Amino acid sequence: MALYYNLVFALLAAEMAFFAILSLPFPRAIRRRVLLTVSAPFKNEQFQIAIKCILGFVLILFIDSVNRVYSVTNELHNSNVIQNGGIQPGILNDRSEVQARRFYAQRNMYLCGFTLFLTLILTRTYGLVAELIATKDKLDSYKANEGSKLPTDSAEIAKLKKELATKDEDLEILKEQAKSLSKDYEAVSDTTQKR
Repeated sequence: MALYYNLVFALLAAEMAFFAILSLPFPRAIRRRVLLTVSAPFKNEQFQIAIKCILGFVLILFIDSVNRVYSVTNELHNSNVIQNGGIQPGILNDRSEVQARRFYAQRNMYLCGFTLFLTLILTRTYGLVAELIATKDKLDSYKANEGSKLPTDSAEIAKLKKELATKDEDLEILKEQAKSLSKDYEAVSDTTQKR
């Protein structure tokens, strides 16, 4: 395997380790420290540019390996057509060599593809974990401040309860009016039917 594919494999292994660390059920304090430690280099602009260049290089390797798989598969298909037409002595060795090249091309394609895919998954997982920690912190602060907010909101709550009571009274009055109108309508309809 070429040096650049060894580097891509090292990147894939590092991504897998980071994903495992993100997925482990750590307490929130430890998880927050891990996220802060990991996110520190990404705040540097030169580091971000280097990561984007590396991922661009992996994308180019992926596209190259897809093209190579396609061309080797066509070559293997052409050798199968020639072999079915008639057996030639050197074809068997060439076919095994083409199959070996296809295997290596497919291996490189999967290696680069999984590296790119895991990069996308890692960025989304990191965002979700950071959002989860922030939401839990907000919830804890809300629960801590809940007791102190009740006395300040009591005047507003009393006002709203008073408004609700008046609305309920209005609703009861409307219901009584609807009943009386309904009785009047029934009485009028009964008298018109008797005529």
